[in-house]
Amino acid sequence: MAVRHVKVSPTEHEALLRLLEVAAADTGQSRRVADFLLAWWNAGSCGSFDITTAWGLDTSLAEDVITVFALAVRCNSYPDVLGYGEDFERVVHAWRPELKD
Repeated sequence: MAVRHVKVSPTEHEALLRLLEVAAADTGQSRRVADFLLAWWNAGSCGSFDITTAWGLDTSLAEDVITVFALAVRCNSYPDVLGYGEDFERVVHAWRPELKD
């Protein structure tokens, strides 16, 4: 898929990178963050995100989720189109291994 030329702000990029880093771990917060990210990646295959799940996030992570949610809405694109495909594929492999190719 071709990368769109959508401007991702440094704040959005940094928030997304922090969430991807947390999703790479194996904690309750990691599961919540991964669920959020994977709902953006492909809610049909990976599951949707129950907003009450965010109640279990630290304030800083919740703020990053809000920032990334706004990015997804503003860009009207999936993360792979923005150049984050490989990062999200790692999250899929870690948290939804049944979906591996």
